[in-house]
Amino acid sequence: MQPEERDLLSKGQIVLMAVCTGLIVANIYYCQPLIVLISKDFGIPESRAGVITFLTQVGYATGLLFFVPLGDKVEKKSQICWMTGFAVLSLMAAALSPNLFSLEIASVLIGASSVVPQLILPLSAQLASPARTGKVIGTIMSGLLVGILLSRTLSGFVGAWLGWRGMYWLAAGISFSLLLIMKARFPVSRPAFRGSYGSLMRSLLTLVREQPLLREAAAINALAFASFGMFWTTMVLHLSGPPFRFHSDLIGLFGLAAAAGALAAPLVGGSADKRNPRVAIGYGIVMLFLSYGLFYMQAYSIYAMIAGIVLLDLAMQCIHVSNQSRVYALVPEARNRLNTVYMTVSFIGTSFGSAIGLLVWDRGLWKGVCVAGMGLAIVAFAIYTATYKRSRATVVS
Repeated sequence: MQPEERDLLSKGQIVLMAVCTGLIVANIYYCQPLIVLISKDFGIPESRAGVITFLTQVGYATGLLFFVPLGDKVEKKSQICWMTGFAVLSLMAAALSPNLFSLEIASVLIGASSVVPQLILPLSAQLASPARTGKVIGTIMSGLLVGILLSRTLSGFVGAWLGWRGMYWLAAGISFSLLLIMKARFPVSRPAFRGSYGSLMRSLLTLVREQPLLREAAAINALAFASFGMFWTTMVLHLSGPPFRFHSDLIGLFGLAAAAGALAAPLVGGSADKRNPRVAIGYGIVMLFLSYGLFYMQAYSIYAMIAGIVLLDLAMQCIHVSNQSRVYALVPEARNRLNTVYMTVSFIGTSFGSAIGLLVWDRGLWKGVCVAGMGLAIVAFAIYTATYKRSRATVVS
């Protein structure tokens, strides 16, 4: 039996990976409910303070591009630990920022250092048996999604209680604790790539050129992530204004609605192990469109907002978990590099989604954001349908 066929992960290790993934990815989302508090502290418009959400995503995309490929060349556990240490220092720098410029620099560093989940996912795929790779990825993705969504709830309450700096100090403490746990409990892996860093990076272009499924999955995911980032960036502005006028703690509670749907990720991953995951991607794109349609038609209904958030989150799981399972199956020995291409493009989408959301907000407020979100879903569906026959032919052949 080949190493790729053995199952080297216990249930306890999978749960630990899911928890660590969720708590570390939360670092890049804590800032979103804090925008209003930061704007008041520095005496700047909320839309100006909102730039830190964009810069954090840019940092994350940068870390994906330059740090994640190293997982195919260096031992993953060591890389995960030193990257987490880098995150601790970046979060402390944010907490100590004397002005917005310093906070912007710290935000980029927080994003770049918080790519640890994208090192944990390929590690789990490497050590899981092929028969349950999708389920393992789905389980860890559920931790990641819960972390993304509950980070806003935690940040909202801590921000209201201790201020925005207190949230960054707490995040630094959480990350340091995780560093100690991961150093003690994470499994060791064997890197497969023996070339130089330069050849490692050049191989990314080779993968893009030779893997049409990778290009398709990355493009669809980028559009989905753009709509996701657009929503969570502008939702804060929508709910903090009339008629709601919610404070950061109440805005953070909306993350609970999305977290409820995140538990479906293992089911989506298990489905990807048994049948064509592309079907779930199609359903996800349709749900993405419907969620923004609901936001548009019921712009001032709390119940519609909650229902739309659950639908949006379920759509993201169907698209992302299914696409990630497809991508990891392409070239097993290059999972980190495949993940680099896939997730870098995805989070560039998130960054531009946040930026577009702020731009559209200044001109069309919430209704404008909803129209832009539906437009992104339409483009994603166009790519999905345009590549359907080719993907089907590939499967048949």
